[in-house]
Amino acid sequence: MALWQVLAGGERRLARGPAGQGPQELLAASLTIDALLGGPPDALATALRGPAAGPVPPGARVVAPIGGQEVWAAGVTYTRSRDARVLESGTPDPYERVYAAERPELFFKAAPGRVRGPGEPVGIRADSGWDVPEPELAVVADAGGRIVGYLNGNDMSSRSIEGENPLYLPQAKIYTGSCAIGPCLATPDEVPALGSLLIGLRVLRDGAEVVADTVKVADLHRQPADLVRWLFRGLDFPLGVVLLTGTAIVPPPAFTLRAGDEVIIATTGLGELRNVVEVIGPPPPGGPA
Repeated sequence: MALWQVLAGGERRLARGPAGQGPQELLAASLTIDALLGGPPDALATALRGPAAGPVPPGARVVAPIGGQEVWAAGVTYTRSRDARVLESGTPDPYERVYAAERPELFFKAAPGRVRGPGEPVGIRADSGWDVPEPELAVVADAGGRIVGYLNGNDMSSRSIEGENPLYLPQAKIYTGSCAIGPCLATPDEVPALGSLLIGLRVLRDGAEVVADTVKVADLHRQPADLVRWLFRGLDFPLGVVLLTGTAIVPPPAFTLRAGDEVIIATTGLGELRNVVEVIGPPPPGGPA
């Protein structure tokens, strides 16, 4: 059973239901994601096993299963990601070094309230000319640093901005609509072994498929639990945290997202995350980048 968050009658409520079938039963109105991730170690699992508060009402809308959690991300965790960063930047040294180093690359991705959920738009910057989705396995850790769930994640990225200079990473990665997760949070006992998971990406343009690719989570160079341990080394997260573990799906260099494209990310056992692309911000004075 997975944890869902729905908007019903103007109120956010938690619900449960299979990842591939949608939310079916409401949980107690007093339950929140913040309380479950900031509470006792077994709070989330206990809530999912507890009594239901009735069926999910018709017309309820699924929203991102997140509350006051920050979203962080890991970079260069797959060989394909390392090679793509080297290609786009022309400066292989920092990417090759971080791939091989003991310390991973971890960076802030989205503040609470800035994450997009299923059916909500994701953004591409108007001042960027090369933009891609980055489908990733997202892990959810509670306040004690224990992994309590998994999500589909989309780490939207401007490859043109990061490729111009690695120090522009925050601008390439952090902007309105740059992060989406969902549709639900699946607990570890509901998810197949991580090594067997497949992450799939499809991009539809005017109804036609223009990108399709799949990657094995087994190809991760760094284990999710190790990434979480590094994240908690210098930070505390009283309400828990979401960590995107990196991507290995890199669309071809000739491809860039456009407004109206539909991005579909599906990971084994985690359901399907769908978002439509919109342009964020005014173009630079000389026109689009």
